[in-house]
Amino acid sequence: MKVDVLLGLQWGDEGKGKIVDFLGKKYNIIGRFQGGPNAGHTIKFNGETHVLHTIPSGIFQKKTKNIVGNGVVIDPIIFSKELEKLNENNISFKKNLFISRKAHLILPTHRYLDAASEIAKGKKKVGSTLKGIGPTYMDKTGRNGLRVGDIESTSFTKKFQSLTKKHNEILKKHYNYKNPNQKKDQEIWLKCIKSFKKLNIVDGEYFVNNKKENKILAEGAQGTLLDIDYGSYPFVTSSNTIAAGACVGLGIAPNKINNVIGIFKAYCTRVGSGPFATELFDHIGKKIQKTGNEFGSTTGRSRRCGWLDLPALKYATMINGVTELVITKIDVLTNLKKIKVCTHYEYYGQKINYLPYELNTKKITPIYKEFNGWKENITEITKFEKLPKNLKKYIKFLEKEIKIPIKIVSVGPDRKETIYR
Repeated sequence: MKVDVLLGLQWGDEGKGKIVDFLGKKYNIIGRFQGGPNAGHTIKFNGETHVLHTIPSGIFQKKTKNIVGNGVVIDPIIFSKELEKLNENNISFKKNLFISRKAHLILPTHRYLDAASEIAKGKKKVGSTLKGIGPTYMDKTGRNGLRVGDIESTSFTKKFQSLTKKHNEILKKHYNYKNPNQKKDQEIWLKCIKSFKKLNIVDGEYFVNNKKENKILAEGAQGTLLDIDYGSYPFVTSSNTIAAGACVGLGIAPNKINNVIGIFKAYCTRVGSGPFATELFDHIGKKIQKTGNEFGSTTGRSRRCGWLDLPALKYATMINGVTELVITKIDVLTNLKKIKVCTHYEYYGQKINYLPYELNTKKITPIYKEFNGWKENITEITKFEKLPKNLKKYIKFLEKEIKIPIKIVSVGPDRKETIYR
């Protein structure tokens, strides 16, 4: 068995869905290993755009099996809506979509706890997507959670009611929060649970390990800089988004990991609160946002935009053990006269090239290297050699600095707008 891991190296939204879809036919299993419906993986082909939140991005490959791993938290309502969308688009999933019994379930009250917590934090809010993901992981580590496998138990309803009651007590006593739609939300949730029973529920760890010839792609959500341990804490997600998370989130031994494919944008974006050293507040930042359609596919929120940050990128490749790179949305930078890359920081009067513990943007001043831009339309180019000279110079500089080959260059949102070197 061989496992490759594909993950984001920034704050998410790097274009992971497209690349998983592009590479999908090389693997017989694709597995999501962490996160939840806070993910928004967009795949575009044949003139159609598909957005997935929980389902692995290999679902459009007919011969590839897809598993939602135990490290993922699942909202049955959102999951059911995803399945409806697949049905509407005549995408078959009944034979190639599997769910791990050990994956945890997001209850309606998890979402209420998420919202109440953000309201209570006021200006110190972390920018949660309000999908109930944080509270669900809290119940997981607190050993209170409901898992997919519990659906098959005769005591499931009792467990659901008990956890819901506990949540409501917290909401009332600690937050003075009550959602008027709770009864309706619960009815919809329980209805979706019934349809869940018709899906392929499996012991995920056995599913991925049962054949020596399995070739697996572990699909990450969010990005390295949102990792609960190694991200820009506390403005992070609630799971381990790094390569090590694939082992825990799918039940894979570390010695089975082969290649680690790291994806990064040609610039940086971030949704919600948190430090962002290279953020742009001028017309260039707004132009990148507009051209790149930098609005969240899950929340619809606008993404903050800035120049590529090499110290942060090198940090991400280091802790993930990245073996090859994918650069995306390079087409968004077309028609910019000058393009900048942050190579170092000025930090408390010193020039450094690493990510410091204290990520206070007010204490960090980015130091940039400037490149000439290009005007040529690159979306129809299929060979690296035919890319504009200035663009090739930009990519080769990045390879030299990061010391990892850039194997794939995405020149547009469509599946076919991809150059494999």
